[in-house]
Amino acid sequence: MLLRLAVFLTLPGVAGAESVVAARTLPAGTVLTQGDLLLVDAEIPGALTAPEAALGQQTRIALYAGRAVHARDIGAPALVQRNGIVTLVYRAGGLTIRADGRALEAGAEGDSIRALNLASKATVSGRVAPDGTLIVGGPP
Repeated sequence: MLLRLAVFLTLPGVAGAESVVAARTLPAGTVLTQGDLLLVDAEIPGALTAPEAALGQQTRIALYAGRAVHARDIGAPALVQRNGIVTLVYRAGGLTIRADGRALEAGAEGDSIRALNLASKATVSGRVAPDGTLIVGGPP
């Protein structure tokens, strides 16, 4: 049986660093709230140092209780889910064309993702707009 013991030594006059860790096991896709995070008195390389940086973000991978939260582990919440129905929007000048599509991948605001146009069966790429529509072609 292997026992691990961590000893923390506080020296007077030496400032300690803080790191953000998961308060409980969080599955991938969880949108983080204050209760999901803890601030510990330890300097963990690469870990976030302020819980505010993670609040409202979505986990990209499972985060286990007590493990450090790194910037690469979280991202903006997905507005479009894989296999979800999405509105495809094409704009050029005064012309706007809308069609239904099926997202081939998940995406957050600003992400470029692929979707299947349900009418033509063509695969298109577009940018996820703040309202969850997919802007395809035309000027940016």
